[in-house]
Amino acid sequence: MNDGKMREWNGRSVDPSWVVTARLPGAAAVVPVREREAPRVWQALKRLITEGWAACGAFEWVGLAYLAASSAVIAVFAGNLAHPVRLLATQAGLAALVLILCRAQARSARQAGVRGISFSARWWHFWRYWYPHLFFLFCFEELAHLMTLITPHWQDAKLMAFDYWLTGVYPSLWLEQFATRPRNEFMQLVYLSYFTYLLILGGTLYVRRKWHDYWSVMTYSMVGYMIGYFIAMFFPVESPWFAMAGSWHAPLAGGPITATVNFIEHFVQSPSQPRGSTTVSLLGGRLQRRDFIWRETEKAAAARKALE
Repeated sequence: MNDGKMREWNGRSVDPSWVVTARLPGAAAVVPVREREAPRVWQALKRLITEGWAACGAFEWVGLAYLAASSAVIAVFAGNLAHPVRLLATQAGLAALVLILCRAQARSARQAGVRGISFSARWWHFWRYWYPHLFFLFCFEELAHLMTLITPHWQDAKLMAFDYWLTGVYPSLWLEQFATRPRNEFMQLVYLSYFTYLLILGGTLYVRRKWHDYWSVMTYSMVGYMIGYFIAMFFPVESPWFAMAGSWHAPLAGGPITATVNFIEHFVQSPSQPRGSTTVSLLGGRLQRRDFIWRETEKAAAARKALE
């Protein structure tokens, strides 16, 4: 009876979070399961990062480099931000999502090579190729909080003074005399292409399965955006739309394209978002588009010559 109670008591007194890890000559050494599992969690995390990084391409290298560089700048100039820790955590989360996505797509591609293409393979392939557009959007929206990170004051007055010294007038006001509805519509269409040309070009290359050209466009665009965004951090400007507000004789008159741009300006973008950084990013993306068109023209000419 006593032996039974003793066995029952011993069974209840065993703490399942402790286990014997080795049989030693003296007292048994025990280690909590939580401490034993900690290295396993770290090893799993390390394997995830290693496999994700191995699955990355040139676009991810540039994108993750931008996140790392901007995070370093945030850490150095944290005093100029309201919520620096929140921004750093957001960027770390985005980097983790990129690595997870690249790893998942690489694994599904390997499985598709053995078992055939499945819905899962198509799903991960689609998001791997189209997530760069969401990445660009995130960086663009985030820059609204980083514009005055390094230089905490707008620099429009310096550019306006330089324009006046160079030309004797304020160009934005002087050009108002040439504004007409057709000209406004054309210029607004050109500006609106900033939001659409990458989607159109990327979609064309995706449908034609020109994967190398597709990722070249995305990588060059990321480089252009990155340069433009860092310029915007070092030399932030609001643009004449805000810096010279109230100086216009009348608002721009136009049609549906002008109305669309006005909607974006007033209700989608905030005053602190990076209008001044678009020049470099547009230049980088459009140089790549010109290079693509030139190469396609050369290929067509070579094909025609071969047929002759």
